[in-house]
Amino acid sequence: MVAPRLSPRRWTALPASRLKRTEVSAAAVGEDIYLVGGFETRTGRSTAAVEHYEPARRRWSRVRAMPRAVNHASTFSHAGELYVLGGYVSAADTSTKAVASFWRYDPRRDRWSALPPAPSPRAAFGAAVIGDRLYVAGGRNDNHTSLNSLETFDFRTRRWSRGPAMPTAREHVAAAALDGLFYVAGGRVLGEGTLSTVERYRPERDRWERVPGLPTPRAGFALVTTADRVVAVGGEAPGGTIGAVEAFDPRAGAWTELPSLRVPRHGLGAASAAGNLYTAEGGQQPGLTYSRSGEAIGVR
Repeated sequence: MVAPRLSPRRWTALPASRLKRTEVSAAAVGEDIYLVGGFETRTGRSTAAVEHYEPARRRWSRVRAMPRAVNHASTFSHAGELYVLGGYVSAADTSTKAVASFWRYDPRRDRWSALPPAPSPRAAFGAAVIGDRLYVAGGRNDNHTSLNSLETFDFRTRRWSRGPAMPTAREHVAAAALDGLFYVAGGRVLGEGTLSTVERYRPERDRWERVPGLPTPRAGFALVTTADRVVAVGGEAPGGTIGAVEAFDPRAGAWTELPSLRVPRHGLGAASAAGNLYTAEGGQQPGLTYSRSGEAIGVR
């Protein structure tokens, strides 16, 4: 079965997910979407649960849980496998610790394995894959410090290295890769408000550059790559959760507005697959709130 192409003019509701969560992360493997970790409403604690959504069947299922419960982690795919990096581990909402753990999930075998941990523990950061290399920037450490460090992982050699620091230290950022460039957008600095800042890293020149900022400053959101744009979805600001969806076209050097989410959320998971953009779960109100909401839209 093949996932249907959805309308680009409006969001379509998805079947409710099995769990009610927030501060999750998501990635696509092929046409399927995986939703990882976060806080679960039944306990208010971190979860190791992983949900699998099959767009062709409009069906959610559970797959093998991660070896460790995390929230505020980053999830991405490479060569047909799913990866989860970093995040906070916690026994309760008031006890959190940033980690550098790096896990790989093989969907064919339903099996998790450990990879070399990152040089720096971090949570609420941005990560994206370009070719055979992973790029990681921003986030927050155990000292409540916003980070600007850049670290890269080579999937071929399984080695980590450091790159030039991102100009703006921030956490609760989102990241995506497009046309060989690594974008890090939005976020916040504790006590200094929500940011519209967008910076991108050019690996071939080993340098960062500033690009036009988000029209809507936001933190705790998702940045997703479509065929020729990066799309900012959801998030929160001091005024509340954000429904606005905005796309950056690097050829035009400008942001445009897409149809807003039906249900504004922060801490949501989002991923692009087969010409559609999918979102799931997240909080409908600022703070630790939860939902089973999901919606998708066609993207070109």
